[in-house]
Amino acid sequence: MGGESTTRTAPRDGGASRGPAGSRTGQRLSGLAVALGLVLFLGGFAWGAVLYRPYTVPTSSMAPTIGAGDRVLAQRVDGDEVRRGDVVVFTDKTWVTNAPVVKRVVAVGGDTVACCTDGKLTVNGKQIDEPYLAEDSLAEIQNFPTVTVPNGRLFLLGDERSGSLDSAAHLTDAASGTVARSAVSARVDAVVWPMDGMLERPTSFEQLGALSTPGPLRTVLALIVVGGVLVLAGGAYGPVAQRLGGRSRARTEPASAR
Repeated sequence: MGGESTTRTAPRDGGASRGPAGSRTGQRLSGLAVALGLVLFLGGFAWGAVLYRPYTVPTSSMAPTIGAGDRVLAQRVDGDEVRRGDVVVFTDKTWVTNAPVVKRVVAVGGDTVACCTDGKLTVNGKQIDEPYLAEDSLAEIQNFPTVTVPNGRLFLLGDERSGSLDSAAHLTDAASGTVARSAVSARVDAVVWPMDGMLERPTSFEQLGALSTPGPLRTVLALIVVGGVLVLAGGAYGPVAQRLGGRSRARTEPASAR
C-alpha cells in the first residue's frame, strides 16, 4: 500500500486557544492574588496618606541625622504624644513665619535643662549621651544656662549644635526659647530621600521617662510591597501559563510522516 501517515484533527480555532491559560484553580488563585494585592497596595497607600506627611528639611541644622534637602516622613501626632528624644515638626511664628521647623525635643514641661557638664547636655541633673551628634561634635559648642521648661512646653535643639537656630538661640524670647506642645504637628519617623531609613529613639533619655513608640511606617510599607508583589504575580500567571502550555504542546504533538 501507499506510505503511511499520521493524521491529527486541527482545532477549529487554528490551534490558538481562546480561553484563559492555565488550570481553573490557577486562574481563580491568580484572580484572588490580584484582588488581595490591590486591597493591600491601595490600603497601604491610603493608610500612609492619613498618618504621614512628607517634609523637605531646607537646612543642615539637624545634620548628621537629617541633611539639608533631605525628604522625611513625619507621623501626624498631637503635641501631648511627644517625648524626649523625638524629632518633631512644629510651627512657631517667633522662630519662623509661616514655615514648619524640624528640631529634636530634649526636655519637656517641668524639666531643667542646661549645657554643658563634662561636654554633655544635662536634663534634671543627668548627663545625656547623644549618639546622633556628629562624631567630632561636642554638645558644649553651644553653652546656655539652666532653663526650667514651663508645663505644656518643650525645649528643642538641632543636632548640628554650632549652627542651629533652636531653643538655645531663642533664650531671650518671652518663653525662654521653649515651644508650646500644641505647636507640634508631626513626629519624624524616617528619612526617605536619601533612603536612610527609620530614625532611632535615643535610649539615653529613658532614664528620664518612657520614649515614644515608633509609628506604623514599617507596616504601611510592608502592605504596599506585599500588595504590589501579589498584583504582579497574579497578573503574570496567565502569560506564564500560556507560554509553558505552548512549549508543552510543541513537545508532545506528533509530526506528520510523509
